[in-house]
Parts: sequence; structure tokens; C-alpha cells
Amino acid sequence: MMATEREEALAVLKWYRDAGVDAALEEAPVDQFARSAIAPKPQAKPRLPGDQPVPATPSAPPPSARQPDTGAIDSARDIAAATTDIAALEAAVGAFEGCPLKARATQLCFADGNPQADIMLIGEAPGRDEDIQGKPFVGRSGQLLDRILGAVGLSRETVYIANTVYWRPPGNRTPTPAEIAVCRPFLERQVELVAPKIIVALGGASAKELFDTDTGITRLRGQWRTLKMGNHECPAIATLHPAYLLRQPAQKRLVWRDMLAIADKYAELTAQ
Repeated sequence: MMATEREEALAVLKWYRDAGVDAALEEAPVDQFARSAIAPKPQAKPRLPGDQPVPATPSAPPPSARQPDTGAIDSARDIAAATTDIAALEAAVGAFEGCPLKARATQLCFADGNPQADIMLIGEAPGRDEDIQGKPFVGRSGQLLDRILGAVGLSRETVYIANTVYWRPPGNRTPTPAEIAVCRPFLERQVELVAPKIIVALGGASAKELFDTDTGITRLRGQWRTLKMGNHECPAIATLHPAYLLRQPAQKRLVWRDMLAIADKYAELTAQ
């Protein structure tokens, strides 16, 4: 290979890496150009009077529609219930083999912040930077989150941060309902052990999972509700994800309102 060809190939690989492509989806290389070649469409037979319509062949359900592994969920629930502190829970999650995301992730991304905090933030899933460092919200969105927290006098030392799943989905895709379901018993136990006074759902995916709704984040955000996770119950609110704010900076005003509401609620709860 000539030097210029090698440099071009390395540039393409770097572009893929920056875009979040870090795993092949098949064991052997695939010629995508050959796959995309358009085959001539067969000519449909003219229908005659009295012919019955041919039923369409159903397509396979997408991965997000697959049923959760009930055995893995039951195992996760038993393992989580047996833990008595956050350190034991983190070790248990790290040893758990029931979530398929673990096979492709670099490392466990369990939590960050103060496990004795009164405010717990729950996002969707680790990304590339989180997968490398093993902590949630450490990339560009995490830096923005730090500034948002600082604006109302909070920091990573005064809040606790987790996600709905503990390993990065390949290519930063959205975790499937099955992947979230198998991690749910661990998240519920995590909430029980931290016992926060307030839970904040960061982004639509987290809010929909925690509040069990299909309502969009723009309608969910800013509204207080009572959330029960395991045996723990507390006020909860949803706000926009920092990654969304990086794309839509004008929406920071909405998050500012939400953060002021969180600060007011916290002051109210601690004054009781």
C-alpha cells in the first residue's frame, strides 16, 4: 500500500472512531456496494377475477421488540436484593453476565458522585467517553452538566449520577427495552441504597423508562411527580439531556427553569 493510500485509510478509520463506530456487526467483511445493488423487480402476475390476494410475509421484529430474558431479570433481582451497600452492588453488577451489552463494552460504567447525596441524576446510557473512563457524563455533555449543576450551587460531590444501563450500547445506539429491563433491578437497588430526596431524569429516554410513559420530554420536563423505585419513594422531575442542549443551545432556558425548581424543592425538603 502506498503512503497516501495508507494515510487515507487511517483518516477514514479515525472518522469512524470519532463517529462512535467501534465494533464490527458481523464476523466477516461485507461488500456493502454489492449488497446495495438494485435487483430488477419481478413482474407481478396480473390478477384475474376470483384470485385471492397473497398475504404479505411478516418481517422479523426489530431487536427493540424482543422479549426480555426473564431468567436474567430474576437473577439480577436476586443478586441486587442480596447487596447491602453501594460498593457490594457495584461489584455485583460488574460480575453480572446477564446483560448482552457487557460483551461489547470496554468496562462497567456504574456511577459517579456522592452515594450519600440527596439528589440523584439518572441518564440513559454510557457513551464513548464514559466507556473509556468508566464514569457517567464525562464527555462534552458531562462538562455541560457540570456547568449546569454549578449554576445552582451543586457539583459532582453533592449529587449522585447513574444511568438506566451500565454498559455502552455499540455505536452509542439507544438501549433496547430488554437491555434496560435486565439492568432495572440493579438500578432500583441503587436508588434504595442511596435513598435520595430528589430524582432527576436526564433526557427523554430516561424519563420514559422511570415514569413508564410514552410522553415526549418536552411535555414531561418541569413537572413534579412521585416516583417509586423498589422500596424507595421520592419526588422526581425530568429535564432535557445535556447532549440535546449541545445541539439546541436555545433550550438551555428550559433547563435553567428546571434547575431552579430542583433547588427550590430541595430547600423545601431539607427545611422540613
